[in-house]
Amino acid sequence: MMVNDFVVKFANVNGSGSASANQLFAKSILRMGIPIASRNIFPSNIQGLPTWFEVRVSGEGHLGRRGGVDLMVAMNPQTWERDVAEIDPGGYLLYDSTRPMPRSRFREDIQVIGVPLTEMCNAAYTDARQRQLLKNIMYVGVLSALLEIEPDVIEQLLAEQYKGKERLAKPNREAFHMGRDWALANLPCPIGLRLQRTDMVGQRIYVDGNSAAGLGAVYGGATVCAWYPITPSTSLAEGYERYAKRFRTDAETGKKRYAIVQAEDELASIGIVIGAAWNGARAFTATSGPGISLMQEFVGLAYFAEIPAVIFDVQRAGPSTGMPTRTQQSDVLAAAYASHGDTKHLVLFPEDPHECFTFAAEAFDLADRLQQPVFVLLDLDIGMNDWLCEPFQWDDSRKLDRGKVMTAEALEAGAQFGRYLDVDGDGIPFRTYPGTHPSKGAFFTRGTSRDRFAKYTEVGAAYVDNMQRLLKKFETAKGLVPRPVERQAAAPTRTGVLYYGSSAAAMKEALAALEAAGVHLDAMRIRAFPFHDDVADFIARHDKVFVVEQNRDGQLRTLLMNELSIAPARLVPILHYDGTPITARFIQAAIAEALPGLNILPFAGAAE
Repeated sequence: MMVNDFVVKFANVNGSGSASANQLFAKSILRMGIPIASRNIFPSNIQGLPTWFEVRVSGEGHLGRRGGVDLMVAMNPQTWERDVAEIDPGGYLLYDSTRPMPRSRFREDIQVIGVPLTEMCNAAYTDARQRQLLKNIMYVGVLSALLEIEPDVIEQLLAEQYKGKERLAKPNREAFHMGRDWALANLPCPIGLRLQRTDMVGQRIYVDGNSAAGLGAVYGGATVCAWYPITPSTSLAEGYERYAKRFRTDAETGKKRYAIVQAEDELASIGIVIGAAWNGARAFTATSGPGISLMQEFVGLAYFAEIPAVIFDVQRAGPSTGMPTRTQQSDVLAAAYASHGDTKHLVLFPEDPHECFTFAAEAFDLADRLQQPVFVLLDLDIGMNDWLCEPFQWDDSRKLDRGKVMTAEALEAGAQFGRYLDVDGDGIPFRTYPGTHPSKGAFFTRGTSRDRFAKYTEVGAAYVDNMQRLLKKFETAKGLVPRPVERQAAAPTRTGVLYYGSSAAAMKEALAALEAAGVHLDAMRIRAFPFHDDVADFIARHDKVFVVEQNRDGQLRTLLMNELSIAPARLVPILHYDGTPITARFIQAAIAEALPGLNILPFAGAAE
């Protein structure tokens, strides 16, 4: 028997109305105090293609994908073979048995549960669309009996969802109980997968990373958002708009204290952001990999002219159009070195919605203080899926860090102002907002070479002086970006592992499993580029370091080798890039397989 520790996967057809029923199932488990991790795997069209929704139930609180399926709810004939093959031996298959299926379509090592869902719906309802929608609610009723979900919890969720809409609430309640009652009367309930109420969720919230980042942008002082719709980042801009409408609208006049511009393309979007930031606004855009490709020229302008900008990149599978609704960590190099010429940008790697919120707010302080673009690299897994995370916190006494901004009073008093003059050795010059003073300060900028006082020049020495100062500023950034998080193994080891972003949840579970098997690894989660000195120190203390990431070419590994002059042989790539979120099982197996070939003892005391 598996109690509060199993994976349920729903195989549906996109556009069939299954999403709300599947979310109802997931949220009902949360309401019973049991941690879950859910993933929506959907196609890049409107309807008709396969879609899957995976719910991992984990009483121990594991939030990454585990890998494998214990109960498959197979509602899509087109993907039947694939879905059945994914079930772990001894697992369960729930299907619509209205039409009998030959025994050859099943596996001998799984347990099959047939429920005549279509037959029941056709007998109870006449409207075709209603039949389809309520069939989904009906299988939630069946699952409530099989897994021992408390029916009162689902009824409460339905009441909340359809509050004030009794015409919709009533048939949904009826369909739920129809499925539940049929299962209780005709199936051996419960099965070997069971849910028991606990109090392991606590005060944690269930939220997606895009919404969290949108809220973080509001708290970070952003007043301008310019964007062009692209999957999977669209809901981030929409989230900002939703929260800005609530928190940045004057209660008395109704005047909006923010601006949202849907531009004609991504290049226009980042141009608007740069223009707004030059004039003193905190501005950002939200995009994905193809958008980053289109923004390159303007990003280079922001770097060279030293204009703050925040760019949220919700990564998806590339290159080109790639797989628009699949996840990857494949924009690391594109973000770090965006634009032609010698450029280096700040990049933040949040691990979950909680860090999406905090890093979003922090990105605007960093952009202002350092006067340059800051990329916040989410991915589809974090951005569009709901995650269980700690509640967001904010210190109301916190003030926005606008960096080195020279005032009109200072200019009038005769303070020396050179737009690109480094007065205190950190590489960061003072700036002025246009119009600060009627005749002093900076009013215009351009992306051509200049001296410290912004005078155009192509003298080589002046160009080199400016480029070296930009490097000095980047060095200063090391002490300002989020510091990496280190975890020491339970036993001394000369082997480590580096990881970042959404891989963290699966990595945490894999480390625990490896340690239980006697494989000890020190671990470090990188949270930003430029790399803090702690990263180089970590690598220096270990003979071999695995680098776990979700792309084909080992982009973080490449960045580490390039920036820290690390010998390639010391960094061992562990790469997952099929478009699905990385799993704990994959990490564990890949590391265990690599150890013998690296002449690393798999566990302490193996030589004895």
